[in-house]
Amino acid sequence: MCAAVDALLLSRLQFALTIMFHYLFPPLAIGMGIVLVYLEAMYFWKKDPLYEVAAKFWTKIFGLNFAVGVVTGIVMEFEFGTNWAVYSRYVGDVFGSALAAEGIFAFFLESGFLALLIFGWDRVGPKTHLFATTMVALGSIFSSIWIVVANSWQQTPAGHVLREHVVNGQVFTRAEIVDFWAVVFNPSAMHRLVHVWIGAFLVGAFFIMSISAWYVLRNVHLEFARRSFAGALLLATISALAQIASGDLQSKNVYRHQPAKMAAMEGIFKTENGATLYMAGWPDEQTREVRYGIGIPGMLSWLLFGDANKPVAGFDQLREVWGQPPVWLTFQAYHVMVGVGFLFVGATLFATFCLWRGTLFSQRWLMWCFVLAVVPAVIANELGWVTAEVGRQPWIVYPTMTGGKLVPGLMTQAAISESVAPSQVFGSIIMFGMIYALLLVLWIVVLNHKIQLGPEAVAIAPEAKSGWLGAASERVDHEGSLTEAKRENRV
Repeated sequence: MCAAVDALLLSRLQFALTIMFHYLFPPLAIGMGIVLVYLEAMYFWKKDPLYEVAAKFWTKIFGLNFAVGVVTGIVMEFEFGTNWAVYSRYVGDVFGSALAAEGIFAFFLESGFLALLIFGWDRVGPKTHLFATTMVALGSIFSSIWIVVANSWQQTPAGHVLREHVVNGQVFTRAEIVDFWAVVFNPSAMHRLVHVWIGAFLVGAFFIMSISAWYVLRNVHLEFARRSFAGALLLATISALAQIASGDLQSKNVYRHQPAKMAAMEGIFKTENGATLYMAGWPDEQTREVRYGIGIPGMLSWLLFGDANKPVAGFDQLREVWGQPPVWLTFQAYHVMVGVGFLFVGATLFATFCLWRGTLFSQRWLMWCFVLAVVPAVIANELGWVTAEVGRQPWIVYPTMTGGKLVPGLMTQAAISESVAPSQVFGSIIMFGMIYALLLVLWIVVLNHKIQLGPEAVAIAPEAKSGWLGAASERVDHEGSLTEAKRENRV
């Protein structure tokens, strides 16, 4: 029993390590892909060479992120068979269909046009290259569709039946598809897909703003940096505001289909009328209360039902049927994610106001904030998945209520491979940890090299500095000249 528990814990740790490292890169690919299409479309429309230079530079960064993302993503597919054989047997028909669709409709599309995107600048015309860039961006988005569909089916299963099979005298249960489109449009898929997309747009936008702000602070590649920053800021502002609406719909959907996850997210140990919405706190599973809680009474009930007095189910009603996830980790991951989201709303709106006033790029403290802001953007994306995956425990495939009848799911402790040994899992964790550490160092070194080289030099026409962005650019140019003059006087 001890060995089995150890293997379970280690296998969960290994999968968390590999998938969280891998998930550093797909959001970058999705978010940057949208920006690349925008830059190339603007170049095709306005014939401004700065847009072409910007597109070429960010394409190099995109290619690096794509390469590391592909390498790190392969490992997880093997883990389904090595560590989670019982799970793979249970969901193989459903998961296999989604992953096959991802390969056919997304990965081949994305990788097929990637060569034209990276190496086709001087070999094909602008129309063809813009088309290739669009296909790569769409490929990244299509890939996310099938991965999120597969994961969402585990959260809210639909379109399947459970059948028993006998192999070598052993009986096992398998989920088999009876309605493919019901699987695709399962109750949580579209809500979660939009939420994932917006999170990816934020990561890509803040990544571009981070590098652009660094150039502004160093007083190099200024026009390129301002143009790139302004475009990414537009995407980030829209996405930050949209994420509030998406998060509200997602929360209501979670309560409808996964009430125990919502109870863990909000620390609801006891069913209460007028449930409190906590801004922060410390859930204590021993005393079954949120200690040091800072919240608004009745607000959670109002957000979920539009009625501040309606009851919200707690674990006293839910535990027996749905189980109880780890409350502290789910609560903290969810609240940090939400806090970062509201922080980004304020930051992007303020930066947009400063851009409109023509003072954005002259405020060095604000540029430093955006240099560092990519870190909480990545953390928020990771914590979103922590909330989703830890919050559905103890189920790896969540049970459902159909026609008032509970349809059983698959518990995580029952999904592990029967023959895997704890020592094997531990050894592979060490091995993958070393490989991923090397990949991370390599990615940082190559990324830093590309950032230090910067974009190609390009002559900027005077009319390119018109408008409110141009006013900001000219102000920064003036301040940069004053700084250089001061340096010369000191010398």
